[in-house]
Amino acid sequence: MLKAAGVSQEQEAVYRLLVTAGGATAEDIARRTGVSRADSTSVLESLVLQGLASHTDGTPRVCRAVPPDVALLPRIKHTADALDVARAQADRLLEEYRETMRRHDAGQLLEVITGAEALRQRLRQIQTDAREELLWFCRAQYVAMPSGTNTEEYEALARGVRYRVLYEKALFDDEGAVDNVVAGVRAGEIARAVPWLPLRLAIADRSVGIFPLVPGGPHGSPDQPTTALVRDRNLLSALVALFESYWENAVPLHLSETGDLATDDTETHPSLSQADSKLLSLLVAGVADKAIASQKGLSRRTVQRRIQNLMERAGAGTRMQLAWQAARRGWL
Repeated sequence: MLKAAGVSQEQEAVYRLLVTAGGATAEDIARRTGVSRADSTSVLESLVLQGLASHTDGTPRVCRAVPPDVALLPRIKHTADALDVARAQADRLLEEYRETMRRHDAGQLLEVITGAEALRQRLRQIQTDAREELLWFCRAQYVAMPSGTNTEEYEALARGVRYRVLYEKALFDDEGAVDNVVAGVRAGEIARAVPWLPLRLAIADRSVGIFPLVPGGPHGSPDQPTTALVRDRNLLSALVALFESYWENAVPLHLSETGDLATDDTETHPSLSQADSKLLSLLVAGVADKAIASQKGLSRRTVQRRIQNLMERAGAGTRMQLAWQAARRGWL
């Protein structure tokens, strides 16, 4: 039971006797355990050396157990800390091993997946294994997962995995696609739409990605889809950067008050006040906050607060996206 704390089976048996008896001599231990007096003396001395027991100075020596919270808990904590360090080192060594294998074997850079069923299984698996975030490019006309069949997404969302999904606008013409997107957004998916996407893509925790090697779908190869599963960090970094560049300029999707899917194009927005319009024009022109504040006779904090309000109205996450949304809405 106490092996993880560095206590042998014989030591544990004697320590338990000391705990229950309150104190014992080597002769007492020998009589109660059936071992020789010499062995009992040896075990008691080892317990004293390890700080698990103490003894009197008289003859015969009486040994008493050191309280478990003093004797054992620090040892257990030290062991747990050591295991954490060892685990971290093992993870680093594993990554170094993989990097070495990839340098010497190009086949380690990616795994080729052939066939819709194999692709479905891998897409389900990376979602089941995901712990933090899924990035997804959804193009029109499914290849492996028909609309509404990705139950793994809802399970992942329920356990706290973040989903950011970009939908190609042509996808909304697919049968059942709109209802599927509504269900995903209602479950917690963060969705945006773009006019066109360059490829199909799924990235889990920025550590594994799936993308096509041979284009599939209505305009691709009529054969079984051929995709790649990649774990190479450099390639994944490029794919994540591609996703973020499209995400930056995409239109946010949300649910209207009636529960229907809506974009900012389908919602009514009040026109900007003259003051906000001038502030936005200066911002888009590249004028710094401090200069805007000086020119408008405002504090810098007030300027920043008004810019933040404009970003919220536009559904923009950054100032660059605010400028793009402002141009689309005719605010400039």
